[in-house]
Amino acid sequence: MYSLEVRGAGVRVESFGIEMNILGISCYYHDSGAALVRDGRLIAAAEEERFTRKKHDFGFPEKAIEYCLREGGITIDQVDHIGFYEKPLVKFNRILETILADWPLTYRPWLTATPLWLAHRLRIGHEIQNKLGTDKDILYCQHHLSHAASAFLVSPFEEAAILTADGVGEWTTTAWGVGRGTDIEMHKELRFPHSVGLLFSAITAYLGFKVNDAEWKVMGLAPYGKPKYFDQFRQVVDLRDDGSIRLNLKYFAHTHSTERTFTRRWEELFGQPQRPAESPLTDFHRDIACSGQKIVEEIMVRMATHIHQQTGQSNLCVAGGVGLNCVANWRILQESGFKNIFIQPAAGDSGGALGTAFYIYNTVLKNPRVFRMDHACWGPGFTDEEIRTALDAAEAAYECIEDEAELLDRTADMIAGGKVVAWFQGRLEFGPRALGARSLLADPRNPKMKDIINAKVKFREAFRPFAPAVLKEHAHEYFEMPPGMDMPFMLLVPKVRPEQRSVLPAVTHEDGTGRVQTVTEEHNGRFYRLIRTFGRKTGVPVVINTSFNVRGEPIVCTPKDAYHTFVNTGIDALVMGNCVLTRKPGEVDFEAGMKRSVELERGLKTAQSVTVR
Repeated sequence: MYSLEVRGAGVRVESFGIEMNILGISCYYHDSGAALVRDGRLIAAAEEERFTRKKHDFGFPEKAIEYCLREGGITIDQVDHIGFYEKPLVKFNRILETILADWPLTYRPWLTATPLWLAHRLRIGHEIQNKLGTDKDILYCQHHLSHAASAFLVSPFEEAAILTADGVGEWTTTAWGVGRGTDIEMHKELRFPHSVGLLFSAITAYLGFKVNDAEWKVMGLAPYGKPKYFDQFRQVVDLRDDGSIRLNLKYFAHTHSTERTFTRRWEELFGQPQRPAESPLTDFHRDIACSGQKIVEEIMVRMATHIHQQTGQSNLCVAGGVGLNCVANWRILQESGFKNIFIQPAAGDSGGALGTAFYIYNTVLKNPRVFRMDHACWGPGFTDEEIRTALDAAEAAYECIEDEAELLDRTADMIAGGKVVAWFQGRLEFGPRALGARSLLADPRNPKMKDIINAKVKFREAFRPFAPAVLKEHAHEYFEMPPGMDMPFMLLVPKVRPEQRSVLPAVTHEDGTGRVQTVTEEHNGRFYRLIRTFGRKTGVPVVINTSFNVRGEPIVCTPKDAYHTFVNTGIDALVMGNCVLTRKPGEVDFEAGMKRSVELERGLKTAQSVTVR
């Protein structure tokens, strides 16, 4: 029998009854979320930002929890166990030790952190109970154990090595271990302040992007540069053969600042000050992105190679925010010795809610694993009646097409005709990627389509790539990957086959890669059939798939969100359930839309420093 911590005391958790509901919660840093597990199967999971419309909302996930309970048809009284994704007392110990170690440089973090923690964070258990109106005990799981469980316990593997990497949990920044059946045993860890996640955060901030929001901008920018500054990064981080690292702390500020991630010595080392947000990107910035991405890839590949050598496992599960670095993930699969890799779609902090719920059910209570995460659609869904009600309330003009074949035929024709189509179907995705439920779709054969989408809708940097969604059975024909390989969560980046790059110019990135999503009818239903219809018409069973949102906003959740985004952007058509909305050219003020999206992104708060998390 395993034990979990309940309000700081060690207890044993017993399993009673037949039906068991477990609620997992993650919050108070970034990307708060909730997940409901019943009898070992995921019922619902969602991020708070989708409901509040506040990107990367880190507050208590009240609305996400309300949704999970509603989807499960239960009240909080019918929840058997409530799990929180980390241990607050251990984290506070790290914060205090860090502050005292660098005193008096940490005077400002002390003023910020101490009142927050004494008033709220050390009483998280009571706070959760009060907000939920329950006296049930709150169970605490270690942060990186939550990450490990979120990957392994929902994976297709009976046995696998596990690698978790992010900024920091309580003390741990990176860890590895092995999962067997329902058991997870972590063997080694790196501890704060030495962190590959915080290294990547510093690179992100130095390039003028938002930390914990725009790390993928670094990945997108990297192929446009050269690794000219790789040697300088080797001065910033000492990389060992086993992938363990030591950050040269004279270049980092995360141990004593709530506002900066790097020091002036960092700027002196690279020869330029931090890029101001929204200022022009130069070759220098492109080369920094390339060099920084390369050092992070080298770290992750060495770690994975060492883990493979130590464990002898064929399968690897990856979690933590660094697990969203899809370029590093592909290199791990190609170079480390592992045959298979699994990264669940909410690999960052929101996935901790998923992990702690499954950890309680499978590992602590020793219930057998009965669930496998084959798709990401665990959020709210809406009936056609609910969609029509929302559109009628907005006095929108729309057409209902009840025959699916006709609906798909019409939609495929619009995409093939150069239109940007918003696609709103089924339940919302869990995690940062739109995977065919809340997506913008377009023709990958059009070399101008990236610019068209950016001009009409996304209002984002031109260097950022768009992803291809492809029928799984045809993926190997267009991308350098084995036949039948599954990439359902858009977290791996193979090369586009050279002979297909002229066929797919809009999804072929500067380095010849594509962030692939493989689509199956079993798990993606109508989205699969739409791509198949498009393929029959064009000979290419691939579409551009990017998230249904504008810069600075979360992915849309409700029909109201979808309609609002549609009317305030240049999206050509909205296909929501069986309802189709189209617009006439020239209806949208693109300059106003661009201005609004930039203001939204500028208004995003940078994530709190690990000093005060």
